[in-house]
Amino acid sequence: MRMRKKPNLLPRMEKCAQVLLTEPEAYFGRWRDAIPGFSQLHVELGCGKGRFTAETAQNAPEVLLVAIEKVPDAMVVAMERVCALGLTNARFMDRDVVKLPEIFSKGEVDRIYINFCDPWPKNRDAKYRLTAPDFLRKYADVLPVGGQIHFKTDNTPLFTWSVEQFTAEGWDLSEATNDLHANGPVGIMTDYEAKFYAEGLPINRLVATKTAHTKDSSAGSAGRLRNAWLSDAKGHQEGQA
Repeated sequence: MRMRKKPNLLPRMEKCAQVLLTEPEAYFGRWRDAIPGFSQLHVELGCGKGRFTAETAQNAPEVLLVAIEKVPDAMVVAMERVCALGLTNARFMDRDVVKLPEIFSKGEVDRIYINFCDPWPKNRDAKYRLTAPDFLRKYADVLPVGGQIHFKTDNTPLFTWSVEQFTAEGWDLSEATNDLHANGPVGIMTDYEAKFYAEGLPINRLVATKTAHTKDSSAGSAGRLRNAWLSDAKGHQEGQA
């Protein structure tokens, strides 16, 4: 779904300038010194309108949560949510996920959140999925052994495919479920997640923990992804007639 252009976008972002990082690369290797007072550093990939961002930061004041979002019309809403709550432990930046190792040094990030990312269902686009091997190796670059990825999606074929990638890349998987909210709401929801839950759609979730055997960028680029079409709920190949 295309985000509508927000009126007065720039003035609205300027009002929230205290939570926007315009040059995050300058913090490389010194995040805890540059923004002191926090025991952990968490990163959210694609925060959207920031419901999850704001509530997560509010519930964990000891954690610095850095949210990445490439759509400014969504990010400004997230920024306004954080500012309205008076939170001081959330920051935002407009960067591509591939730049993570240029923004955070090795082992500098304690946890990464990936919530409801684009499934990129066609085989030729599989490399763009945020759980594709090359991305997983970039996350491993910035996480320490024991660091975690928390992944949620409504797309079950993407979830199944992602489990295969995590496993092949040497991550330890736990808390895996195909129906997170089966017995009622669990944890903090994103805006999309709340909508899906209201519609009765199941949510998939897992926690992936980096081990001593997890592959990072030192293993080189992952091989070409083959036979990576994602089927829909009826077994049809998405992206095909």
